[in-house]
Amino acid sequence: MPKKTIREQILARRKYLSAEACLRDSLRAQDRLLATAEFAAAAAIALYSPISNELFTEEICHEALRQGKRVAYPRVAGDGLNFVEVGDLTELVPGAFGILEPSGSRVLPLSRLDMIVVPGVAFDLLGGRLGYGKGFYDRILHQQDAGWLVGLCFELQLADRLPTETHDVLMDLVVTDRRIVRPSKTCP
Repeated sequence: MPKKTIREQILARRKYLSAEACLRDSLRAQDRLLATAEFAAAAAIALYSPISNELFTEEICHEALRQGKRVAYPRVAGDGLNFVEVGDLTELVPGAFGILEPSGSRVLPLSRLDMIVVPGVAFDLLGGRLGYGKGFYDRILHQQDAGWLVGLCFELQLADRLPTETHDVLMDLVVTDRRIVRPSKTCP
């Protein structure tokens, strides 16, 4: 199935999640991520600001800050992203595409981020990710090695296998409201 068709189908399903289901399942997925050894070991974490019924990330932010971890959010810079450190969620303001972005100036290079929680339309059991089609995350994650890449999504966004291309970056973990998938980077 073409990426465009998969993207349309998944976004349509996600759009019709009730507010109650979105909140409940977001809390479940965030709790799963917070319980991982990778989260415990991470000193600096990048999160995303959710849009259009994406899985929420606020609990991860609050817990990371409570534990003294550094937290960063992406800010669009041309055709790329900068990850800017925040001290709390009040530092996020509407930015590109109407998405909340950090207003500060403390840019953290990818090499300083131990975990990057990556948004996406869909993920698969092999760590594949289908984004929104603009390529922001794919471009930046190819620039240099980052820490653990985590796909955070609702179970309805998880596929057995998505079409992938050579430029696609694989996730180290995919966390849903129902499970944690730890794909092997050696899968074909």
